[in-house]
Amino acid sequence: MSAIPPPCLKPGDLIGIVSPASPLRGEKLQNLKKGMQYLRRKGYQLIEGKNARKMTGYLAGSDAQRLADLNDMIRNPQVRAIFATRGGYGTARLLPHLDYKALRRDPKIVVGYSDITSLQLALFSQTGLITFSGPMVAVEMGKGIEAFTETNFWPLITRAELQSFVAPRGVTFRPGTAEGRLLGGCFSLINPAIGTPFLPDLRGAVLLMEDICEDVYRLDRYFAQLRNSGILFELAGIILGDFIDCENTDPDSPSLTIEQIIYDYTHDLSIPVLGSFPYGHGDIKYTLPIGCRVRLDATQHTCEMLEPGVSDE
Repeated sequence: MSAIPPPCLKPGDLIGIVSPASPLRGEKLQNLKKGMQYLRRKGYQLIEGKNARKMTGYLAGSDAQRLADLNDMIRNPQVRAIFATRGGYGTARLLPHLDYKALRRDPKIVVGYSDITSLQLALFSQTGLITFSGPMVAVEMGKGIEAFTETNFWPLITRAELQSFVAPRGVTFRPGTAEGRLLGGCFSLINPAIGTPFLPDLRGAVLLMEDICEDVYRLDRYFAQLRNSGILFELAGIILGDFIDCENTDPDSPSLTIEQIIYDYTHDLSIPVLGSFPYGHGDIKYTLPIGCRVRLDATQHTCEMLEPGVSDE
């Protein structure tokens, strides 16, 4: 599938704010207000989903409410970007009912990470839309976005330029270079998409993976599924971001390390594998264009865009 870069975001454009996953409670509800103030100071108009502050158990409103907000933003021709408030869980429940045809007719910028990985993979598989795994309104923008994160976010969605990402503390698990479409995101959201129509074809892709608060054995399970399904053998390369608080939760129980797991599942692959890439759930990170063609150099610890993530239209 050929990729579709959405039109770049321009001063004064309208940004839609949605909560397709978990609800906004406590500090995150306060951060939403601060995050929206931040976006207004940057010169953008905002429209908040009618149900963005709802709560139904561990979801930000019912499936029908969250879906309505998302489809409303997709169908609104004035909305030029859709920003998620936060991640959590729940986005995958909406995927069969999104208005993909409307988004193909009117591509727009989509920003988020964590549970929003489900949405980003589905949008690429169904439309070819390039999306952006980056800061969210009630998280980084609301807390006070770090300078590195901010500097490496706005140029990606406001200018049709090629960018290069460098991992200063990168770890080469397997050396070499590769080119392919950058696909993936939060590891625990990639694997549930296997076997569904919402996982893009990963043959020849550079697979991006990161996670937070996952026990090491769970990460092992995810790697095993990728390997047993044959996906690992079809990739062009792998980028491993931050794995925050991913450790054995029982100190009395023996465990492997994340590094051992990565070695076990990648040492016999003939592709470059780069670890410790500054991307993921941490405050300091790159925003990465999901679906964009990139060139990975695991030896030099770099990832370069081969095409812009947005168009100049």
